[in-house]
Order: sequence, then structure tokens, then C-alpha cells
Amino acid sequence: MEHDTSKSNNKHSIDNLKTSGLERRLSIAKTSLNVGRRWAGNSVSGIFLDKKARTARNQAFMEAQAQYVADELGKLKGSVVKIGQMLALYGEHVLPPEITRALQTLNDDTATLTWPRIEQTLQRILGDKLHELEIDRTPIGTASLAQVHRATVLATGEQIVLKIQYPGVAEAINSDLALFKRLLKVSNVVPQTRSLDAWFEEIRDLLHIEVDYDIEAATTERFYARLQDDPRYAVPKINRNYSSKRLLCMTYEPGVSVTSDALKSLSPERRNAIGQAAIEIMMQEIFVWGEMQTDPNFGNYLVRISDSDHETDKLVLLDFGAIRQFDNALLTIARALLRAGYRHDHTAMMAAMTGYDFFDSMSDKVKSNVASLFLLATEPFSDTAINPDIPKDCLDEQQRYIWAKSKLHSRISATARRAMQSFEFNLPPKEFMFISRKFIGAYTFLTVVDAHTNSNNLVKPFL
Repeated sequence: MEHDTSKSNNKHSIDNLKTSGLERRLSIAKTSLNVGRRWAGNSVSGIFLDKKARTARNQAFMEAQAQYVADELGKLKGSVVKIGQMLALYGEHVLPPEITRALQTLNDDTATLTWPRIEQTLQRILGDKLHELEIDRTPIGTASLAQVHRATVLATGEQIVLKIQYPGVAEAINSDLALFKRLLKVSNVVPQTRSLDAWFEEIRDLLHIEVDYDIEAATTERFYARLQDDPRYAVPKINRNYSSKRLLCMTYEPGVSVTSDALKSLSPERRNAIGQAAIEIMMQEIFVWGEMQTDPNFGNYLVRISDSDHETDKLVLLDFGAIRQFDNALLTIARALLRAGYRHDHTAMMAAMTGYDFFDSMSDKVKSNVASLFLLATEPFSDTAINPDIPKDCLDEQQRYIWAKSKLHSRISATARRAMQSFEFNLPPKEFMFISRKFIGAYTFLTVVDAHTNSNNLVKPFL
């Protein structure tokens, strides 16, 4: 969740969220009805077109239909928006591209809940402790499940932020999921498969964890302890006195957004250091700690720019709600895949792809194609001395990888499409999709920062 200190707040406010089951059901029902009418109208009006014209028309209709659904969902806030965002992130192998694109437009940064409603929520949770705080009535960050307000602890002057969960969103998760599934069914744009059901179960579990701020507080404290002695990172410190299951209180951590001009104007070496820190934390998450922040949203990071070239710029890690733990079997496979990627060894990559039904059920041909995909995905982590496939313009004079020139995401996407055209390709395990999404998020981060990174520094500690 973003709280960029360089931004002003000019969003419109709403007095109430549609968090009651009835209100949400009515809203979704109205959307479903309109969607059904549109489908009927499209079918009738296209009856006299030839096949080519009908295909083009249906494509355009599907795009408009998907965007209408996304727009209507965006008005509800709460877990409906979060479900849409999660499906957009992790459902690209399950959903048609039109739906994925439309869901990607669902935005956290919408209307804010008015101060009287927020104050009412705080009063209910904090009671008399509310008088110990001076709270800024204008939020510094909004999301689909909560909004963030700056505050001061009056007795000590400590600067804090309060992440306040919108009332009723936790209780609405199960019904929201049911409504969302029904809407997808009525809109006729998604095949109702077991894969889709499995994804909805996964999203349900993740959401119930994400709305439990006791869990997020404990996770934030673990990451704080791990990183407190590393000058490259800042993690908020949890204030337990004002925290509860639906309210999270932590130290205020200033910084600028990843896309800010101030960050772009830093020297290349400083941007390289920030990029290296961003990808190193991901390596630690996957290969050392076995738990990972799975939401690659830029709003979960800020950068605290130091006053001089001699001090370290800090990567501020803000949000630990979407954390996933991984078992040792998966981590062992992931380490072997990384090792093979570092050595750019196709045979070793194929050998590493064992121990998961997803890999073990592949024919040698498909396994070879997927191994080639993994070799491409690990290109930035490979030993530049032995990988002849890295495009020459992707390395600087010190043999560091130039992310902004790599076009890696589009190259991976093209290769992945070819690999998945095989009729025997199964849906990847959810864990691998989480990890791949995390990597894509990191790739985008490093491209935006325009960082050059050294593969030896990144990978050797984990070999």
C-alpha cells in the first residue's frame, strides 16, 4: 500500500462502503443483468455478419464487456477489487486475455472513506486510546481493503501511520468470492473449470490472511529483525499498543515513489545500488527465509534518498500482508533451477525439473522447451563469462546486466506462449506462478530504476 510522501491527496470521498451483503448482491446483480442483456443484443445483431466480421465484432465486444465488468467492480472497493487484482496477477493462464487486461485496470487509488466513518471505526477499536493520538484526517494512502493516515503519539511526539481496515470487508470476503464467480459465469467470458475453482480457493485463503493484521504485524516484525542491521533497507516498526486484528500501527517511514523524478535524477551508481538491493531481498525471501511478499505492486516500496553520495539510499519495504510461505521441497527445486540458470546449463535445468507433478508429467520435448524458458528467465542471474546468449547491448563495460535494454519481459512472454501451445501443457503449480510474478515485478522495478546488476553478487551466495 502506497504512502508516498511526495504526493498530494485530491481523491473524492465517500460516506459509506457497500459492505453489507444485500448492497453488494444488488450491485453485482444489476451488473450481471446488464451483462446478460448485452450478450443477447450482441448475438442477435451479429446474426447476418460473415465469419470474419463476426469474429472481429465478438473480439471488440469481449473487450468492452470485460471493461464494463471491471468498472462496476471498481465501484465496490473491498475484497471484490482485491479478488479482481489477484486474478489479473495470477490468473493469466486461466482467464482470456481480454479479462486479464480489464482486471489490471482495477485500481486501489480510488475514493477515500470520509473522516467521520474512519473516526467511528477507530473509536470502536481503540476506545479511550484514540485521545492519545493526533491523526491527520486526510489519508496518505488508499487501497481496496484499507486506508492509511499519518498520526502523532501526543505523549512522545513519535510519528506513526495507522492502516485502518474498511469496516465489513473481512466479513464480506466469502460472499464477494461467490458473487465474483457468479458474475464471471453470467458474463460468459470465462470457462468454468476446476482450475478456476482452485484459484478461487487460493484467493480466499490469501485474502483471509491479508485482512488479519495480527499476522501482518508478526510478519513485519520478522522482516524488521532480519533487516535492521542492513543500512540498505528500512522496515516500519510495529507499535503494538495501537494495533489489533483490523488496525495496524507502525512507524512513519518517509520516501519517494519508485517512479519519481528524484529517483531518476540520482547517479547511475546509486540507482544500481538500489536495484541490487531490490533484487537481493527477493533472493533472500526465496532462498533463505522461505517466505515471500507476493504482491509486486510498486506502491509497496518507497526509496529514501540520502542527502549525500556518501550515505546509503534506503529501500523502504512497506506492506507485508500478501506473504506466502514455501516448503523445503519447492525451495530445493527453486535453488537447483537458479544454479542451472547461473551456469546457463540446459541439461542441468532439465535435471532440476523433477519432484513436482507439473514437471514429472511432461514429455522430454515439453520439458526441454520449458527448460529453455527458465534459462531465458534466469538470464540476468547467469554467469556472463559462460552465457553467449545474453544480447551484447545488455551488458555494460563491467559485465553488469542492463535491465532497461533487456526487453526481458516481452522475450519471456513470447517464449512462454510457444511453450504453452503444447496440448499437454498443464497449469503450473500456484507456487511457481507466485514466484514467477514476483520475478516479473522485480524485473519491472529494475527496468524503471534503470539499474545495472552483477550476477555474481546476486547468485553466488546461494549456490
